Amino acid sequence: MQTITKFLVLLLLSMPIVELAAQEQTNQNETAQKIEALKALKSEVQNEEKQALKEEIEAINKRFDKGEISKEEQELLKKEAAKEHALNIENRIAILDNKIALLQRNPFNKVEMPDSYCNNGRRFKFRLGGSEVRNTWLFIGNDKYDRPINYEKPIVSNFVIAFGLNNAIFEGEAIEDSPYKIGGSRFFEIGWAWNTRLFKNSNWLRLKYGFSFQLNGLKLKDNQYFVKDGDQTVLETFEHDLKKAKLTITNLVLPLHFEFGPSKKIDKGDYFRYSTRGKFKMGIGGYAGFNIGTRQKLKYKVDGEKVKDKIKRDYNTTNLVYGLSTYAAFGGIAVYAKYDLSPIFKHQTVDQNNISLGLRFDMY
Repeated sequence: MQTITKFLVLLLLSMPIVELAAQEQTNQNETAQKIEALKALKSEVQNEEKQALKEEIEAINKRFDKGEISKEEQELLKKEAAKEHALNIENRIAILDNKIALLQRNPFNKVEMPDSYCNNGRRFKFRLGGSEVRNTWLFIGNDKYDRPINYEKPIVSNFVIAFGLNNAIFEGEAIEDSPYKIGGSRFFEIGWAWNTRLFKNSNWLRLKYGFSFQLNGLKLKDNQYFVKDGDQTVLETFEHDLKKAKLTITNLVLPLHFEFGPSKKIDKGDYFRYSTRGKFKMGIGGYAGFNIGTRQKLKYKVDGEKVKDKIKRDYNTTNLVYGLSTYAAFGGIAVYAKYDLSPIFKHQTVDQNNISLGLRFDMY
């Protein structure tokens, strides 16, 4: 019995030693696997950078073929690219060598490696360094995450707001003969716009489109107001002294402009953007949409009492609206003009077309 007891005691005492030995052997195996993987990555680094250089040179040659750069610039860019990728190889391999040396000196220390390393049989890639076809940050990860970088979003969007003076041009008449007050007639526009560049490697021409609510106000002179007389809309003198007589037409339109002008390419390493902040640009295009509401507001006094009438009626205004518009901007602020090709009122003896001039703000 004593012999069995001694044997059990010795067995229990030896178990931690066996476990430590097994753990040590496991650590040594894992360290060896890590070192072999890092050594294998050294040749992959060279192949990756050579492929990156090849792609970059192809892109430079395409720019030369398109006439975007001269022969001298082409050669200079090729030399710079070759030098850059040679340095990338040197630096990336140096990092791998340092990791290998650290593991060899300290086999039981933890060297930063992926969490899923070794035990799942996956191959890992190691990237560092930059050009237009590679990241500029260090990454060790499996193929699942080694995806192409989204270098640029060709579509950007922004909030648009515009306001200014509004009036109407009558067929065969000068604008100063208009029955609408120049200072009191105003417009307001609010909407959203998307901007898409039209060329793959250039941002000088963009297509700008979206939707907007346009409010065109016409303030009348000489104590007149609008009256609907069948299919005609006429002006009549109001029976009381008018403080204000204003017609507001609200349209929902879809603007479309060709926008051109310089932009700045901002390279963030793993992506790039084109920016027009602080740049001059112009837009030429038009819009089309629907009249979604017409309202006349009258302010006057009767026996000393203030009266305000808001009359919602179509007043024979045109249902389908369309026109031309243009703007010239510096940064996000533009001088903006628009002109309705569709008449304000239907079935009139003399057509009148809305015209606006003001400021437009593109808020990115």
